[in-house]
Amino acid sequence: MPLTFKLAVVSTLDGYIARSPGHAPHEWASAEEQDIFFREVDAADWSIMGRGTHEAANKPDRRRIIFTSQVDAPEWRRDRQVWLNPKTAQAGDLANLVSDRHRLENGLILGGTRVHDWFLALNAIDEILMTIEPIEFGEGLPIFSDQPALSAEQIPSAFGFVLDQTKTLNEAGTRLLRFVNPD
Repeated sequence: MPLTFKLAVVSTLDGYIARSPGHAPHEWASAEEQDIFFREVDAADWSIMGRGTHEAANKPDRRRIIFTSQVDAPEWRRDRQVWLNPKTAQAGDLANLVSDRHRLENGLILGGTRVHDWFLALNAIDEILMTIEPIEFGEGLPIFSDQPALSAEQIPSAFGFVLDQTKTLNEAGTRLLRFVNPD
């Protein structure tokens, strides 16, 4: 089976994933979004995230690849969690890094912005599963650092992703969109 990476992200209408570092989605996202998020986490072989995202929801039992500039070489801090400096790796290296612990065929990218940027720069995002909550922050942490000033729904398309599916999740107007990488 080929190695694939899915970016799971919840966003505001104006394209922000948080007001500031440490502002966790469970503080503002709908129950429907959280259900989808945990289903995706459970289905993934490994989750990939930045140190801040990991520390905001530290789960010792989860398989995680944690990006941080605080290590020079991969460092297993728990049996299921490896800390890795992204400057020393490519997306294809991740499967070999964790293969002696658990296979990596289905990687789930969880954030934050710099982790999203890393995978985007390597053209390694195969799919974006985006939940858009019907709120606006006005400012905060963007999905991607260099995203244009567009609505959340338009941002993936600006980077070449193609909208594949859309679904309304609740009466408040929370929507789930699936984008695919045509490459």
